[in-house]
This record gives sequence, structure tokens and C-alpha cells, in this order.
Amino acid sequence: MNNGMMIEVNDLTKRYAGHTAVSRLSFSVGRGEIVGLLGPNGAGKSTTMRVLSCFMPATSGTVRVAGFDVFRDADEVRRRIGYMPENNPLHPEMRVREYLKFRARLKGMSWRRSRERVSVVMDQFGLTEVSRKIVGQLSKGFRQRVGLADALVHEPELIILDEPTIGLDPRQLRAVRDMIRTLGRQCTIMISSHILPELADFCNKVGIIENGRLLVSGDVQAIQSSLGRGRIMRVKVLRELEEAALAALLGRSPRAVYEEAVARSGPGAQAGAPEARAPAATASSSPGRMRDVSRGRPAAD
Repeated sequence: MNNGMMIEVNDLTKRYAGHTAVSRLSFSVGRGEIVGLLGPNGAGKSTTMRVLSCFMPATSGTVRVAGFDVFRDADEVRRRIGYMPENNPLHPEMRVREYLKFRARLKGMSWRRSRERVSVVMDQFGLTEVSRKIVGQLSKGFRQRVGLADALVHEPELIILDEPTIGLDPRQLRAVRDMIRTLGRQCTIMISSHILPELADFCNKVGIIENGRLLVSGDVQAIQSSLGRGRIMRVKVLRELEEAALAALLGRSPRAVYEEAVARSGPGAQAGAPEARAPAATASSSPGRMRDVSRGRPAAD
């Protein structure tokens, strides 16, 4: 058993009826790390997490959690992980405290210990005030808190969170992020998202997955820096009637507005920056077609 690694994945492949969801994926996660899986929908993030959580078998490859093989030692792995799927499948007809006690008992905890742990996680996630409320009547933010409490109630060594912030409003998002940071001081965390800045808030490392393959992995800041090289010019195009209306409103042609925007767009528009010169040439050859101009840096998507 390797005490330095919480997760070890080697050549993991998962196929569904001829479709390869994950292809020869390999990575490792050290104990105490917060690691993010980044990628678009359908990239293979959820499939990878389901295999890690013993929810489905792999087609080939090896996966170990806390030194235990997820295929041969599934019971040992389940005792050591807390898993919150993307859709957070709660029992909507149960009350919050009742539901968490039920889940704790399912995870093999004694009646006395489950009662103690439910009180601890309810206090930790701010659920005490809604302890007697029906789960199905809670807001999305509070349901996410219940899911996090469920994942942590049995004191796992590893927590796996699949898109835990999806669908949250800004206030709920901040609250869940703060909770994840707090969890990171207690155990190892793997979290998935399709938004890099979201993971950068609390992850030590990030792996980017697309079409079931790991494209790049490493330190969050290093990946952000590599994505930040270069600039992007976005141009929206006008139809002729819109062009005439905009010219009448502005008192000058859209091309003049565009050229002024390019001139003011910062260091990237200076001489020697080819990404700024090429759009200007297009403006001259096809005048008056620009709806909008914006500049930015490349992102993970």
C-alpha cells in the first residue's frame, strides 16, 4: 500500500456499447490534495468519478483508492470515500436530519455514532436550522449542503464531488466554495467542473479531459498561465440594414468605431502583435460589417 497516494489510475478505459467514454486515462492524487477534473460535458469526468466510486466497473486498466483496488476491494474503497454525484440524488420526502441518519446507518455506522456525526455535519454545513424541513422543499443551495453533509458523515478519507456548484446562484456558489475549502483541511478532494476559474479558487492541481483523454495536468497557476498566452479578437457581423441604422445612430460608420476600438484595445494592438493587425486588415477590405468588437485571452473552453 502506497501511503503517499490516495488515488492511482493507470490506463483506465471505459466503453459503452461501442462508445469509448474514457481512453487509457492515467493520473495520481496525493493525500491531502484538492484536485480538479476540468472538461466540457461528455468529456469523461463523471464516468471517471463513477469508476473511482465503485458505481461502475471499468473496461480495462487499474484504479486504486487508499491502496485498495476498486474492483477487488470495493467494500474497503466505499468505506473510505464520500461521493456526491452531479444530480445529487436525495430522498425528497424525508426530513433533513432523518435523511442524514438514514444515510449514516447505510454506511455501516452504529446508531450512537451516526447520531453524533449527523449533529456534527449539520452544524458544519449550516443545516441545523432546517433539520426538520422536508428535503424536497429546500432551495438548491441547501440541497447541495445536504449532499455534502451526506458525503462527509462517515468521515471518509476521500471526497468525490461531481459538478457540486452547478445551478447555484452567486451567493450559494460562494457558500459552497467556502465549504469545499474547509473540507480540504480534513481530507483529499476530487472535484469536477467545466469552468477553470471555479477550480482555481481551491484546487492544488487540475487535469483537463476531452473525449475521454487527459490533455494536460499540473499546477493550476501554471495551466492558467499557459492558457493566457496570446489574445483573441471577437467580431460580430452586421446585416446591411442593421449597418445603416447603427451608422445613423452613431453619426459615423461601424468601421470607424471598430478601428477606434482596435486602437484603444491595449498593448496587444501595438506594432508587432500580429493578432491585432490581421482583424484591422479585414475591416479595411470589408467596411462597415462589424456589430461588436471585444478582446480577451484564451480560456480552457
